[in-house]
Amino acid sequence: MKQYLNLLETILEKGTRKEDRTGTGTISCFGHQMSFDLSKGFPVVTTKKLHLKSIIHELLWFIAGNTNIRYLVQNNVNIWNDWPYRHYKNSSGFQGETISEFAQKVADDENFALTWGELGPVYGKQWRNFSGIDQIKWVIDEIKYLRENKESPNGRRLIVSAWNPPEVEEMAKVGLPPCHTLFQFYVNEGKLSCQLYQRSADAFLGVPFNIASYALLTIMVAHVTGLCPGNFVHTFGDVHIYSNHLEQVKLQLTRKPLPLPVMKINSEVKSIFDFRFNDFELTGYQSYPPIKGEIAV
Repeated sequence: MKQYLNLLETILEKGTRKEDRTGTGTISCFGHQMSFDLSKGFPVVTTKKLHLKSIIHELLWFIAGNTNIRYLVQNNVNIWNDWPYRHYKNSSGFQGETISEFAQKVADDENFALTWGELGPVYGKQWRNFSGIDQIKWVIDEIKYLRENKESPNGRRLIVSAWNPPEVEEMAKVGLPPCHTLFQFYVNEGKLSCQLYQRSADAFLGVPFNIASYALLTIMVAHVTGLCPGNFVHTFGDVHIYSNHLEQVKLQLTRKPLPLPVMKINSEVKSIFDFRFNDFELTGYQSYPPIKGEIAV
């Protein structure tokens, strides 16, 4: 994961100080790319411990087309809580609950979750129902079709987009317009690669999750289409370090990357929609202790 540490160094050395929507302030660069060969190990950051459970559950949540945080909080995944909690706090229904109490109410009360746990038409909606199109199903079917017809070198339209302009404002009411906006698959010599374009990237908190999530997605799609995982390519627009993460980043840069682990998935699963949390096992994951940072909302 030296590529990730190089990204942090590049932002610190070459970035520009910019104000941002959250009022926190950032050091920002525009345009950067990393590539990870998935045959050399699963690209999970080792210079701080990541909560793999959150990464897997979030990805399954996306794939299911879900946009309500209830599934996540019921599985003790709290990475999306800040945005609906902020929306709830600004409402007339707010009764002084802490964010933890809010999450518990979402988990326990289905009606409360329907009202206050919904993020709007974010990733899951766009992946599975973009103007009536199930993009995940389509792209997997298309990969299989191209393979069966020996046209894989010509498949240049294997794209899934989360950026749906007519619905961006609705997404922003509670959550965020998609930061990881578009990804494209590429088939060559029996291997499946994926490139993600991310318009906005929180380099300290978000990017390690994004790398692991899309690497895992690539492995899953490769498996159900009969291919081997190739490369995950991560391309950024505005990639930034928030001003309240500078000390954490400097600490992380003092740590040397450890060997990458291996991600094992249940080979019996044939459809991407049938994967469950227990179908994944990360073996050999060694890491330094976690480094905490406040999320900017």
